[in-house]
Amino acid sequence: MENIALIDSFSEFKDDKFIDRVTLMAILEDVFRNALKKKYGSDDNFDIIINPDKGDMEIWQRRIVVADDDLDLEHLEITLSDARKIEPDFEIGEEVSEEVKLIDLGRRAILALRQNLISKIHEHDNTNLYKQFKDLIGEIYTAEVHHVRPRVVILIDDEGNEIILPKEKQIPSDFFRKGDNVKGIIESVELKGNKPQIVMSRTADKFLEKLFEQEIPEVFDGLIMIKKVVRIPGEKAKVAVDSYDDRIDPVGACVGMKGSRIHGIVRELGNENIDVINYTTNLQLYITRALSPAKVSSVKIDEEKKRAEVFLKLEEVSKAIGRGGHNIKLAGLLTGYELDVIREGITAEEDDVELSEFSDEIDGWVIDEFAKIGLDTARSILNQDVADLVRRTDLEEETILEVIKILKEEFED
Repeated sequence: MENIALIDSFSEFKDDKFIDRVTLMAILEDVFRNALKKKYGSDDNFDIIINPDKGDMEIWQRRIVVADDDLDLEHLEITLSDARKIEPDFEIGEEVSEEVKLIDLGRRAILALRQNLISKIHEHDNTNLYKQFKDLIGEIYTAEVHHVRPRVVILIDDEGNEIILPKEKQIPSDFFRKGDNVKGIIESVELKGNKPQIVMSRTADKFLEKLFEQEIPEVFDGLIMIKKVVRIPGEKAKVAVDSYDDRIDPVGACVGMKGSRIHGIVRELGNENIDVINYTTNLQLYITRALSPAKVSSVKIDEEKKRAEVFLKLEEVSKAIGRGGHNIKLAGLLTGYELDVIREGITAEEDDVELSEFSDEIDGWVIDEFAKIGLDTARSILNQDVADLVRRTDLEEETILEVIKILKEEFED
């Protein structure tokens, strides 16, 4: 087999792997030099000439002419008789260049050379793939569901690259079928052996930030800045926004008329409730805004301990804490302060009773359900609307009415 024919047969890898021809030739030279080292012990006296435009190559071996009875190193020297078979006027001490044909390497060496080339090209592809996706970390990416497994979804992009979406990186309400297009951010890229493992996430705070960039032109153009994003994936999120231009209402621009702009983001995140608030350096005001939709009466801040006491009227407490405590948890994450709710408005005539005092009459799990939405005293429950309690807890109306009956009897007594 001639050199050119072998290169032509190797060119199939260029088409399959989308590797440019110049790179292929560089890999090819490296592979041939390794083959020469293995056969001759060194490649120092070999010249490999590659023409990427024509796709051909030549291998030339340089040897020094020695007397016929003085041959010592055959791969570095050639006898005078053999040299004169090439050119009749060669003399001792001169250098002879002779072309090496692939067939001279032997069939086994050629097969090994081919396998080495395949390995080198795969290694090159994996290195390029690693670099490509390393640059995409934190960016939105879309791929198609190839296989759904209990703990991971395998995705394939348009170029056939495999991306994994682990269960813990999925929004709880996510449900995927083969062929579905899935959007997320590239969260990490790691080399497992020689193969890159690309991980997508839909639960990262960065995913929501990038969705804002994608869906809201003012954010993409830099007119509105995302100061901070905090999420409980699939449940609730808070996004602090700001603008250097006083003419722009950052919250209004992000939400849009009747929520038109943010609706697509909410839908992408499985109906995750998103609060968009105006960022401010005024910490008291920032905490007040972070606890939206609750109306805060006042805030007392301990900057040293990074804690704040938030004073609210009884009817605002449950709004501040939110279902499952999500609202106050996210407000704390957004502001960086641990928030303590202080109820106000209870007079001496309105002595309250901790709900835990009724543990003999009310099941513990029912008390816990009320506590999740910030209701841990008798009056805090009695001040609520029954329909609202049904909506905000996992309790049946019958159970809530029974609790209210027990609590009312306490105060009537």
